Amino acid sequence: MLLRLPDRAYFGGLAVLCLLMVALAVVWPQGEGARSPAPFGHAEITPDYVKVDARKARARLEAEAAIKAAQARASGGIQAPEARSTEPAR
Repeated sequence: MLLRLPDRAYFGGLAVLCLLMVALAVVWPQGEGARSPAPFGHAEITPDYVKVDARKARARLEAEAAIKAAQARASGGIQAPEARSTEPAR
C-alpha cells in the first residue's frame, strides 16, 4: 500500500527544509577552519605565525634592497664628484 502525500504538505516541508539549510550555511564556519563572519561568528584573529612570516618577508625585502644598493655603489653606480684642480684655466 502506497502512502499518498498531498502536494501542499510535501512542497511546504521541502521549503522549510531549504530555509533551514540556507540558515545553516550562513552560520556554519566557512572553509578549512575559518570562522563565520560577524554577526554570526567571532572576530577573525590573525595567528602569530602569519605575523612572524610577514615580518620575515619584510626584513628579507629590506635586506635585498640594501644588498642591491651596496652592489650599485661598488660597481660605480653612484660616483663621488671629481676633485677640482686649483690651477687657473688657460
